[in-house]
Amino acid sequence: MRRADRLFLIIHALRGRRTALQARQLAETLGVSLRTVYRDVADLQLSGVPIEGEAGVGYVLRKGSDIPPLMFTADELESLVVGTRFVRAFAGERLAQGAQAALLKIEAVLPPELRERAARTRIYAPVWRGKNKSHFAVLIDRLHAAIADGQVLQLEYCDEAGRSSMREIEPLCLAFWGGKWTLGAWCRLREGFRNFRPDRIAECTATNERFVEVEGRDLNAYLQSVGSEYASME
Repeated sequence: MRRADRLFLIIHALRGRRTALQARQLAETLGVSLRTVYRDVADLQLSGVPIEGEAGVGYVLRKGSDIPPLMFTADELESLVVGTRFVRAFAGERLAQGAQAALLKIEAVLPPELRERAARTRIYAPVWRGKNKSHFAVLIDRLHAAIADGQVLQLEYCDEAGRSSMREIEPLCLAFWGGKWTLGAWCRLREGFRNFRPDRIAECTATNERFVEVEGRDLNAYLQSVGSEYASME
């Protein structure tokens, strides 16, 4: 667990308490040593968080200094929960973990009635992480990272008929169609924009080359070329 997340959870654990919370309880909840809890609480106090108490006595937030709840409606919160479930089920591991961590932080400062409403939503996206699914999640992470870094990729790609070709591409964006992902890119072989299905990528190799988006072959040009819908798959 990151230290920033641990500090956040300590504050959350102290919210609304009328009695002191023992350091040992915090240590057990966070899975850290007592020494770590003492150090974290001391650092929070030094940074201005109004925590009262000391080692051996317990800790409370000073009265009147509770953290205000986020202003989400029940429908807004349910949308966040459902969105997180879909990201966990269908995106890469990096985005899935980020979405789950963000939701935990949001729920931590919500009133009890909204947390209960979020838990009751009946829209699910079951997470299946078998061998093929795990491999695909890793691939989505790699494509996502290449887009963010502006990294040229070399692909061995199979079209719908099963024909294989080698491509060198400049990846621009990922899109999820409720069952299939597509990768929008500038294909150097075809000298034009193409959509690639990640599930048809046999091999994906990152090169040491970085590309710079230039007018006419950047993301804006790609989106204009496909209009409101993506071009047909290769």
